[in-house]
Amino acid sequence: MPAKLSPAHRRIARQSRLFASLPDAMAELLLDAAHVVRLARGQVLFQHGDDATAIHIVADGWMKLYRIAPSGTEAVVGVMTRGQSFGEPIALRLAPYPVSAEAVTGCELIAVPAPVFLDLLKTHPEAAISILSATFLHLQGLVEQIEQLKARSGAQRVAEFLLELCPPGADSATVVLPYDKALIAGRLGMKPESLSRAFARLRELGVRVTQSSAAIASVARLEDLAQAEAFGAIKRVS
Repeated sequence: MPAKLSPAHRRIARQSRLFASLPDAMAELLLDAAHVVRLARGQVLFQHGDDATAIHIVADGWMKLYRIAPSGTEAVVGVMTRGQSFGEPIALRLAPYPVSAEAVTGCELIAVPAPVFLDLLKTHPEAAISILSATFLHLQGLVEQIEQLKARSGAQRVAEFLLELCPPGADSATVVLPYDKALIAGRLGMKPESLSRAFARLRELGVRVTQSSAAIASVARLEDLAQAEAFGAIKRVS
């Protein structure tokens, strides 16, 4: 029997981009129909081509969205964590998933049945705003990802990734790498050897990376690099 949502799960769901703009009554209706999915590390939630039946929100852990190219190469489309939803437009069309989803760590997911959401949209068309908002934010994230791949050096991509992990307002920080370096490389559109070279270059800015963490001596210097127009700026900020 599917596990029901706890109060903590409901709080996480309400903070997601999918539920943020929904009126309370509509949100509670959807959450009453939702259930919890628990996955072990490496377990697949769905495969490319499977029919979509639910919208998912990560309650805990990290999920990888990816495709396998004809050459056998894995292309990481996104890595999702707590409070992030995925699959909204596909599930509401009841269409096949264009990607596969796998648990990078042990995960808890909130699964909202797509038919329940579709019924809500038919009776309350204003609920479509939440879907449009979630889709827009997802598209915006993809545009930023493409910009990062096209216009940023490897070191800048890594710097931005590390800054996302830093506590707000910190002058220095030691952050835990949330998943392995091979996946970090895939998320940033790099080969593992390119990631290693980027980590080596960041040592000039006082960044020391171990197997599972990164010690950042100066968050400001890392921000200067991330915001620079070219990697050559590393010499000016070092």
